[in-house]
Amino acid sequence: MENPSEKTPAWWESLPSWLLTQTAHHAHRLVGDGFSSVGARGYHYRLLATLEESGPASQAALGRRSGIHLSDMVATINELADGKLVERAPDPSDRRRNVISLTAAGKRQLRRLEKRLAECQDELLAPLSPEERQGLTELLSRLLDHHNRRTGTPEER
Repeated sequence: MENPSEKTPAWWESLPSWLLTQTAHHAHRLVGDGFSSVGARGYHYRLLATLEESGPASQAALGRRSGIHLSDMVATINELADGKLVERAPDPSDRRRNVISLTAAGKRQLRRLEKRLAECQDELLAPLSPEERQGLTELLSRLLDHHNRRTGTPEER
């Protein structure tokens, strides 16, 4: 039996900030579990997708493009290279730097991750109609854009 003193107050549960935070926890768990089910992490998806969209790049450039901090980038590249999903090659213009590129196996893994991500989005948004999903996405984008303009993006802080 639930202890009434441990229940979140009803007035609190109607606060948009509380609702966003609780939903974000569910989203994070769903996506994390989804990627884990195919042997991956969120950083893997972000790096593979960035490489596909932008092409081969240095670790520093990939960090800026993907939003992955440089301290996490090395470990992520190592994990993906160990799985033959990316390749490292010396930069012809600067031998001290490596260029990271997507392999054919990396492209196949990216397709698997995109499929899992779409399934996670469907699970998260299950109670909403397609129109409601679109509306929610537009509202969240507008909120995020507003706050990024006011405070800067995470990469700028």
